[in-house]
Amino acid sequence: MSSVLLYVGGVNRGIGYVAKAAGQGIAAFRLDLETGTAEPLAVTNGIDNPTFVEVSKDGKSLAAVSEMDGWNEGLITAYGIDPDTGALEYLCKQPTRGDYTAHLGHDNSGRFVGIANYGGLPITAKPNSSIAIYPRTEDGTIGSLVAEATHVGAGPVAGRQDRPHAHCIKWTPDNRFVVVADLGIDQLVVYRFDTQTGVLAAHGLLALPPGSGPRHFQFHPSLPYAYLVNELNCTLASLAFDAGNGSFSVLAIVSSLPSDAAADSSGSAIAIAGDGRHLFVGNRGDDSIAGFAIDQATGIARFIGTTPCGGHIPRDFAFDPSGRVLAVANQESDRLNLFRYSPEDGALAPIGAPIPVGSPTSVAFHPTVR
Repeated sequence: MSSVLLYVGGVNRGIGYVAKAAGQGIAAFRLDLETGTAEPLAVTNGIDNPTFVEVSKDGKSLAAVSEMDGWNEGLITAYGIDPDTGALEYLCKQPTRGDYTAHLGHDNSGRFVGIANYGGLPITAKPNSSIAIYPRTEDGTIGSLVAEATHVGAGPVAGRQDRPHAHCIKWTPDNRFVVVADLGIDQLVVYRFDTQTGVLAAHGLLALPPGSGPRHFQFHPSLPYAYLVNELNCTLASLAFDAGNGSFSVLAIVSSLPSDAAADSSGSAIAIAGDGRHLFVGNRGDDSIAGFAIDQATGIARFIGTTPCGGHIPRDFAFDPSGRVLAVANQESDRLNLFRYSPEDGALAPIGAPIPVGSPTSVAFHPTVR
């Protein structure tokens, strides 16, 4: 038997985009990768709305954001991980310098962590930072703020693009740049990153078609490409990435929806298979996972079809570290659904029984398979 630790964040206090706050905290499971059976381990309480969680690359710690209605600042909370039991030990928390903290990411050295504030309060409400960077110690403790930046601008979609809305923060594979997807201004914003101090410097941007609403993105595991989900128009952008210049260019933009999709759909998560041959995009409303085949020569992702997600509102999903199983958080169905990935054709096949968990909005695997 091979198994892995799985952590699920969700909503335990009311927030506008979730019909009912049914979560408790951060739920931990041990997942059997052969059968899809999930053993519940524990729920870590004492945290408000951990809507996005991520395990550090070294597997020693987990960080979670708290995303709350009405707070001028969210929180980022760090926990140590017991790799044997999956238990989380509280380490610390820091304010996030902005509201509706929606995403976080670890740098590739393990020495820093960054957050993205979606921002829902009036633009004049302080502190109003779009992103913030913090140092991280070897055990996962997060130190005081070392850098922050505020985006400016708006987009054409009324009610969704009245101001900047940073939604995803990641480091480039060489750790030289920090890249942020901003839904409100239709841009990928690029910063130079000082790997010693964590300080940021403005570097460049990639403009997407007006009204796209860039949400989440991922770099290809081995080739110089990246892929971006646009929430508002349900598209996937295939991007060429120039590591030397820290710049992006658009190769292609295609729909993530089938021709008969629900009209009120919106894009959500993205996951690239470890073999780099296929990627997957969430369609909320249509309640499907769109599959794409990646051309290894051109980098362009070609739509190959959709798979029902097994519930309602697939907000987030992730591959286990072996690349065999995709775990989907169906936010409004209070469950995770698991799928077996086929490298040959990119097909997703349901496995195991749905995993009950309240209002799941984020899934994260530990990097070690046992």
